Amino acid sequence: MRSSKPLGLAAMAAAAALTLTACGGGDSGGEGGGESTAGGSGESVRIGIKYDQPGLGYRDGDEYTGFDVDVAEYVAGELGYSEDQIEWVESPSANRENMLANDQVDMIFATYSITDARKETVDFAGPYFVAGQDLLVREDDSSIQGPEDLEGKNLCSVTGSTSAQKVKDDHPGANLVEQPGYADCLTALESGQVDAVTTDDIILAGLASTDANQGKFKVVGNTFSEERYGVGLPKGSDRCQAVNDAITKMIEEGAWEEAVTENTEGADYEYNRELNPPTPEPCA
Repeated sequence: MRSSKPLGLAAMAAAAALTLTACGGGDSGGEGGGESTAGGSGESVRIGIKYDQPGLGYRDGDEYTGFDVDVAEYVAGELGYSEDQIEWVESPSANRENMLANDQVDMIFATYSITDARKETVDFAGPYFVAGQDLLVREDDSSIQGPEDLEGKNLCSVTGSTSAQKVKDDHPGANLVEQPGYADCLTALESGQVDAVTTDDIILAGLASTDANQGKFKVVGNTFSEERYGVGLPKGSDRCQAVNDAITKMIEEGAWEEAVTENTEGADYEYNRELNPPTPEPCA
């Protein structure tokens, strides 16, 4: 698995554009092709990922790194595809359902939460990770142990994100500071303008693990939501069981644990062991 971390400055520049409501098109990644359950045979497989999430899905020139990338490469290998048969396609959050419906990608690994609403238009394999909304604080700050400690604190999240809305709804005593991207939040956290940053725990860990941020921040480790990251597939796909089998094998072989550890190294992060590694759900 290619799990080397991106350079700190490049990662922070990319993270500045990161929002949970990202818009804009992704690379088309070629035309047509359709999907086939068989891999190899000279065919390529088009896999959607994020390009701007350090530690999860990140592009630096021709290199693609992160936990989502590692899981995608493993699954593709189990389906019979070599790494050079993978065609990476940028898949912003707002575009994922349309990209699957319009045959722009064959599979999506992009912090893609499984929800009943999404199941109406796409199929899911997995989950391959269960994340939860959490808090990132300065490494030397022990005053915030969970959302109950946010009263009167300055908390940063991205404008329009589901994380920001949850704070508004559930923790009105916190002073919510909204920024365009998480890199802006981390800058504010480092300077002391805010006391914590919030979004999914593994996204926070990925940001904190970049070369520029290692040793500066820590993930609190007290999640207050549950997000099941699944593999998005076109509606009616016959790949679900094969993908689930690959995820299960990755977990059993220890490659899953290795991927999580390598992509969050330096973030002082421990994933929720009550929920992870997850058992893939039965295919519909």
